[in-house]
Amino acid sequence: MDIEPLKTIIIMNLKPVHILLVEDNEGDIVLTKDAFEESKIQTKISVSKNGRDALDFLFKRGVFAAVERPDLILLDINIPVFSGHEVLKVIKEDPDLRRIPVIILTTSSNTKDINLAYENHSNSYITKPIDMDEFIKAMLKIEEFWFQLVKLPV
Repeated sequence: MDIEPLKTIIIMNLKPVHILLVEDNEGDIVLTKDAFEESKIQTKISVSKNGRDALDFLFKRGVFAAVERPDLILLDINIPVFSGHEVLKVIKEDPDLRRIPVIILTTSSNTKDINLAYENHSNSYITKPIDMDEFIKAMLKIEEFWFQLVKLPV
């Protein structure tokens, strides 16, 4: 018996996975959204283009008072206002937010950035592929690992 159609039906009936994408590069925002549209998992992607908006979103301040808590955060470290490292540190120091998995998704492959991300309890660190097809493949691997294999906190 082929279970692939069953898996697709089960996945489609689940509540969409909510991803907070913290990214200021419009091209990367579009690529990320496009990649997740190709996935088998229904996703809802919210975007914050700077560190302040990301923290306001997560703490439900101001215009973000009614937003839904994300299931996963994709965080660039090179963002305006507060860096991704600063945002990550605040997230992981907060007892309520620290359970949300945070994936650093950035162009930096600098050892200092990688080490600092893990020191601040990032769940993983991914250097963005430059090639568009490779970028989409990376997003689909994130989706496969974090939403099909791993059990996320509720």
